Amino acid sequence: MSEIQGKYDYIIVGGGSAGAVLATRLSENPALDILLIEAGAKDTNPMIHIPFGISLLSRFEGIGWGYHTAPQKEMYDRELFWPRGKTLGGSSSVNAMCYIRGQAEDYDRWAFEEGAVGWSFDDVLPYFKRAENFEEGADEFHGTGGPLNVSKLRHTSVLSDAFVSAASYGGYQQIDDFNRDQREGIGYYHVTQVNGQRCSTAKGYLSQAKHRNNLTVLTKVAAEKVVLKDKLAVGVQVREKGSVATYFAKSEVILCGGAINSPQLLMLSGIGPRLELEEKGIHVHQDLPGVGQNLQDHLDAIVQFTCEAREGYAVAAGALPKYVKATAEYALKRDGIFSSNIAEAGGFLRSSIAGEHPDIQLHFLPAILNDHGRQVAFGYGYGLHVCCLYPKSRGTVSLQSNHPADHALIDPNYLSAVEDQQVMIDGVRMARKLLAAPNFEKFKGSELYPGVEAQTDEEILEFLRERAETIYHPIGTCKMGSESDELAVVDSQLRVRGIDGLRVVDASVMPSLIGGNTNAPTVMIAERAADFIKASHEGQPIPIQTASA
Repeated sequence: MSEIQGKYDYIIVGGGSAGAVLATRLSENPALDILLIEAGAKDTNPMIHIPFGISLLSRFEGIGWGYHTAPQKEMYDRELFWPRGKTLGGSSSVNAMCYIRGQAEDYDRWAFEEGAVGWSFDDVLPYFKRAENFEEGADEFHGTGGPLNVSKLRHTSVLSDAFVSAASYGGYQQIDDFNRDQREGIGYYHVTQVNGQRCSTAKGYLSQAKHRNNLTVLTKVAAEKVVLKDKLAVGVQVREKGSVATYFAKSEVILCGGAINSPQLLMLSGIGPRLELEEKGIHVHQDLPGVGQNLQDHLDAIVQFTCEAREGYAVAAGALPKYVKATAEYALKRDGIFSSNIAEAGGFLRSSIAGEHPDIQLHFLPAILNDHGRQVAFGYGYGLHVCCLYPKSRGTVSLQSNHPADHALIDPNYLSAVEDQQVMIDGVRMARKLLAAPNFEKFKGSELYPGVEAQTDEEILEFLRERAETIYHPIGTCKMGSESDELAVVDSQLRVRGIDGLRVVDASVMPSLIGGNTNAPTVMIAERAADFIKASHEGQPIPIQTASA
């Protein structure tokens, strides 16, 4: 029997990049009772908060979901590791902290071409600014006073400095800020850090709200399904300390589980493609063909070098004194190596088939990375990550079974579109050119991957099939869109079609990938959703149509 645990105005499922934002904003009204449910534990692991700790986070099983994809047909049936955060702050507690919004035109595409009315760049910019405390000061693109602190890096490696200086060799501009109207070029990333520590949504948002009397935060509680009654979401069934319990919502249930967990929970609740649900023995409450469809992700490949120079962030006996010194620097001043996000620099470039805007993103790491950091890579080196920003490939998230504890079946269908292959091949060539700049000669580097023998398009594609991985930006599996779009799961106010009292607020609602890291846009979506929900609760007009009305 399921134990009834209580009633709240709003139940938020998932305490990650979006859920922590929503819980904080909705609990600003002391008249509302908010419940936030997180499947993971509290964000107490010190490696979460020390930026350099990102190099070790993938080895901690307790703060990740441990997902793997289905065998990828275009990548020799490899099952790729997909890190996703399972802790307060979600993936904002385990990501590389790069603060990127994407191209302004990405949001105009959502609004004017993909049915997400009211989500143009002019519409969303105020929410980016509201979320932000930009340490360089407020202006037309940036905000101050928000919970999410955005800063320059306190430390960069000489290898990263050499990469940024190599921009002119590649014929590119140096960019000071990738979140303005001009972002094509090379530069350092701004990061979601405060005082040299990670600023996840748990730290930036939830830390200021968790002591409010009207906010209950439960960790290590796994949602099993949304409880529905006559097309109305009335609560959430969870598994808590080995027992099943039910929490009831007076106003709404809001799913913030991300691009994997939100569609999975909808399907477990009987909301999704009819045939798939019936095959799994699930009663269909709402036939929504788009649930779990439209999966998109940024595929990434590393042009990896080893080097003779003892620079960068190496696992080597000779590096030990440097790390001892860095420990003291960080303890005393929150400065030095341990304040680095490792992915210090990067850029946005255009492939041979790009339109007016960059379709390739670079992340430069002054280190050797092996298997997402899960395997120790000894020695000195540096690598340039290349990713295709606007993939044509589309995948799915589906159910393996009707048991909530079973992971969803994740099939991103990487490289199924020929265009994606060409963009990645071009990106590898551009990366090689940048790393061949005179700036790098003094480091005495040697190309490890793809290896100098891989020169033709076919040989580079072979490298991609064998070694490319995710760079952690899945979206789109509960896409928003118009009523005429049969794959749209939510409307422009993020309400699930055909079910009252239920919304999805996370990266899964993005109709298509933005050109960059997806965490800042996810925070923006949650900020926007908070306004929709507040207006709906108070019976006011929904503030949806502004600049794109």
